[in-house]
Amino acid sequence: MKKPTRKKATAKQLLQTHSNLIHSEDRKVTSHVQRDDGEWYLNTLMVEGCDVPFKYRRKEHYRCLKGARVNLTYYPETETVAGMEFEFMKVVRIRQS
Repeated sequence: MKKPTRKKATAKQLLQTHSNLIHSEDRKVTSHVQRDDGEWYLNTLMVEGCDVPFKYRRKEHYRCLKGARVNLTYYPETETVAGMEFEFMKVVRIRQS
């Protein structure tokens, strides 16, 4: 029996629903690192023209995105490491252009 497919939200729908989201298109990835984080893989991207990392999690290991162009939907967030605050972008949606 086939599972019913859930329609995924488009970037435009996400932006209308959540006012703090930001959408960037056709951004070039300069660095892509994947780290094992228990049951998940923590992915960190650096994007050309931006000095803040973009982070997201996936259940499975993914191919390297270095040099690829991507569309990102994200929002800014901070984390505290050793008493210092670091800004990063939490990715909600990523698609290869």
